[in-house]
Formats: sequence, C-alpha cells, structure tokens
Amino acid sequence: MAENAMTRFPVPDPESLPEDIRERMDAEEERAGFLPNVFPAFAYRPHQFRAFFDYYDALVDHSPLAREELEMIIVAVSGANDCLYCVVAHGALCRIYADDPHLAEQLATNHRTANIDDAHRAMCDLAVKLTEEPAAVDEGDLQRLRDHGFSGEEIWDIGSTAALFNLSNRMAHLADMRPNEEFYDLGREN
Repeated sequence: MAENAMTRFPVPDPESLPEDIRERMDAEEERAGFLPNVFPAFAYRPHQFRAFFDYYDALVDHSPLAREELEMIIVAVSGANDCLYCVVAHGALCRIYADDPHLAEQLATNHRTANIDDAHRAMCDLAVKLTEEPAAVDEGDLQRLRDHGFSGEEIWDIGSTAALFNLSNRMAHLADMRPNEEFYDLGREN
C-alpha cells in the first residue's frame, strides 16, 4: 500500500486488515491497475470502510443517473470543498466517463461556467447548493430539476451523491489524503 495514502493517520498494514477488506482492495487494484489511496486510508477504520464503500456501490451500481453525471456531481462538490484528493481522483473518472479531457477542471473550478448543458448545470447547482448552504435548498431547486426532466429518484441520487462526497471530502481533509500519481494523467487523451 502507498505509505502516503494519508499523512495524519497511520496507513494500516494489509496483513492486519480483515479478509473481506483485503479482498475488496485486491479486486480494486486488479480492476484499476493500481490501488486508489482512498482504500488504504478508509481501511484505518474497517467498519466505516465497509459502510462507506457499500453506500458508494449502492449509488454507482443502482442509480438512474449516468456514471458521467455522478462523476460531474462529485467533481463539482469536491471543487466547492477544495478537496484535492476527490477532485484529482474523480476528475480522472469524470474525464473518462464523459469522454472529455477538459470537463473536470471546469467543474471543479466553477461548474456555472463549465461546458455543460442547462440540465447538467441545474444538477450541479443543486449539488453545490446542498454543499454550501444546505438549509437554503427549497422546492424551487427541485422543481428546476423536474423541469429539466429529472425524475424523483434522480433528484434523490443527486442529493445522495453530494451528501456522500461532502463526507468523503471532509474525511480526506482530516486525514490529508493524497491522490495517486496515476490519476493525474487518466482520461487526458480523447
């Protein structure tokens, strides 16, 4: 495991981890070609690792939103939270799933000026508003998404994704999670 997965807490020795977590990490490393640092970082607390990745899997595997839309939300929220780890890691995924080498930086810097359509701008608007001023979210925000054709389940998943990545961003800041070098170049070629 990368020793620099995080700097403020010890990265666990793989041999000390429960078997199911080692298996999950091995599968991810085989799938991606490297082990994203979020895995060894969250493994510091195995029960929380399981809960976090179970929720993440539920969103990614069972959302009516397209994968590139989920990644757009994650990058916009992570940019609003100044989360280096998630902007870099999910920026790579956003570039890959959206097949756009420039989109992630646009979303992370200012989703309002990103090269996206009005429906996706409304989607990111809600996610960032839920991040920056959650108590100000009102029926008008949801209606705007309905007007763009988003279903109730899709709106729920926009909120769920924003909420999960607000947690993730805050834990990445707390632990000083460091992005893997591999993420920086992924999805740069069209």
